[in-house]
Amino acid sequence: MSGTAVERVRSAYARIAEADRPELWIGLRPQGEAEAEAAALDPGLPLYGTVFAVKGNIDVAGLPTTAGCPSYAYEPGRDAEVVARLRAAGSIVLGTTNLDQFATGLVGTRSPYGAVRNAIDPAYVSGGSSSGSAVAVALGIADFALGTDTAGSGRVPAAFNGIVGLKPTYGLVPTEGVVPACRSIDCVTVFARTLPEARRAFAVMAPDALAAPARRPGPWRVAVPSAESLGELDPGWAEAFEGAARGLERAGAVLLPVDPAPFLEAAELLYQGAFVAERYTAVGEFVAKDAPDLDPTVAGIINAAADIPAHRLFADRETLEALRGRAMEALGDADVLLLPTAPGHPTLAEVAAEPLAANARLGRFTNSTNLFGMAALAVPAGTVADRPFGVMLIGPGRSDDRLAAVASMLTPAVRVAVVGAHLTGQPLNHELTSRGARLVTTTTTAPSYRLYALPTLPPKPGLVRAAEGGTAVQVEVWELSAEGLGTFLTGIPRPLGLGRIELADGSAVTGFVCAPEGLTEATEITSHGGWRAYLATRS
Repeated sequence: MSGTAVERVRSAYARIAEADRPELWIGLRPQGEAEAEAAALDPGLPLYGTVFAVKGNIDVAGLPTTAGCPSYAYEPGRDAEVVARLRAAGSIVLGTTNLDQFATGLVGTRSPYGAVRNAIDPAYVSGGSSSGSAVAVALGIADFALGTDTAGSGRVPAAFNGIVGLKPTYGLVPTEGVVPACRSIDCVTVFARTLPEARRAFAVMAPDALAAPARRPGPWRVAVPSAESLGELDPGWAEAFEGAARGLERAGAVLLPVDPAPFLEAAELLYQGAFVAERYTAVGEFVAKDAPDLDPTVAGIINAAADIPAHRLFADRETLEALRGRAMEALGDADVLLLPTAPGHPTLAEVAAEPLAANARLGRFTNSTNLFGMAALAVPAGTVADRPFGVMLIGPGRSDDRLAAVASMLTPAVRVAVVGAHLTGQPLNHELTSRGARLVTTTTTAPSYRLYALPTLPPKPGLVRAAEGGTAVQVEVWELSAEGLGTFLTGIPRPLGLGRIELADGSAVTGFVCAPEGLTEATEITSHGGWRAYLATRS
C-alpha cells in the first residue's frame, strides 16, 4: 500500500508543474526526497498518503525559515512541533509557502518572492498573510496547509480562494518553531478544501483539545448582524451574507439580531492602537537594520511601532476589556456569531494603488477575534461575480467543535458540469450520485469548445476552450454540496483539471477541462457534438 502515498506525492509535484505558480513557494523539497519518505510510511497512520504545505514562518527541518524575508533566513534544527505531529501521523511536507513578510498583511502581495495571485482569478489578491498555503490547497496541490492567524491570516485567504480556514482557540495548537508576529495572540491554522479534511488535520494538530463550554439545550442559536451595521461591502456581498444566514435558518438554526459595534471597534485597535508594538518586539531589531529585501510597507508598520509609549498599551488594554465585555453581552446566549469573512475582495492593482487602506479594510471582521480570545472558522458560502464569497463563524474560546457543527449546516449547493464518463449512465456517474448529487439540466457549452477522445481506461473525453473553430458541446450540470464537491474533485486524474466552463446561456460553472499536454495522443471528436454521440458511432 505504500505506493498510494508515493503516487499522491507524484501527483502533487505534477500538479505543481501544471499549475505553474512559482510565487507560491519559498522552499520546495526535492521530489525524490518526498517520495522516499512516503514509501517508508505505515499505511495505518491517520493521515497516511496526504501531502501538506507549510507557511514560510513555520520551521520545517531541511528548509530555511524566512518569514518572507531572505536576509532573515535561518536553518531550523528540527520541525516545529505542529509540523512534527502531522508528519508523525503520515502526512508528507511538500515545502514552505510564500507569505506577507513577517506575517504582516492580509493581501498576499507584501513579499520579495512576489505577489501570490488568487487561485480563481489571478487579477485579484489571494489574501494574506498565509497566501501561498491557501492557494496551494485551492489549486489542488496540497490536501491541506498550515497558516498562521493574528489578524485574520488564516481566514481571509480561505474566503478569497473558496476553501475552509480553521483558526483554533489560542493555545490548542503549539506555536513552538513559529516566527512570532504578536506572540500573545498568534495561532497556527489549517486550510483545506472541505471541513472534514480540515478537522482531520486539526485532530492531529491538537490531540488534547479542551472540552467545549456548556450551552443551553435546543437548536443552534446564531447571532447575525444586519447588513447595514457591517459598513460598506462590495456589490452583491450583503445579499450573499443574507443568503448564508437564511441557509442556516432553513437548516434549523435560530437567528438572533446582534450589534457588531464592539467587534468592529476592537478590530481597529489591533493596528491603530498600541498592540502593534508586539510586532516590534518580535522582529523590530532586525527590521531596524534596514535590509534591502524588506517590504517597505511592512517595514514602515513595524518601525513605527517602536515609538509607541507604554502608557498607550495600558490604556488600550483597558479599552479592549471594556469592548470585550460589551461584545459578550451583545452575543448573549448565542452559540456563534456569523460575519462575512471580509468586506470585499480587491484586485492586485487596487492594493498596489492603496496598500495600507486596502489591507486595513480587509481586517474589519477578523482583527478582533484573537484580541477577544475567540475561535473562528471560515467557510465558503457561494460566489459573487464568479468569485468565492465566504463567511466566518466565531465563538468563545474552546468552542471549536461547536463552530464545526454549525458550519456543517452551511454547506451550499454548488454546480459542476460533466462532459464524459460522469454523465448519466456512464461508468463514473456513481461518483456523483454516491455523494448525493442531483442532475439539474442537460445543456451545451458556449460555441467555443473542442472535444477530444483521450487514450484512457475507462475512455474519457477532454474538453478545451478553442481560440477559434470551436462549437457547442453537450454537458450535464449537476448540483451537490460543497463538501461533496471537495471529495469528488480530489480524485481528478491528469491530464484533466478544474476550470470554469461557459454554458450556452452565458453563465459559468466549475467543470473538467483538459491540459494541453493531454491531447498529444488524443483524437478530436468535436464534430459529434458530445461524448454520447461519439460513443454511439463506436458501437
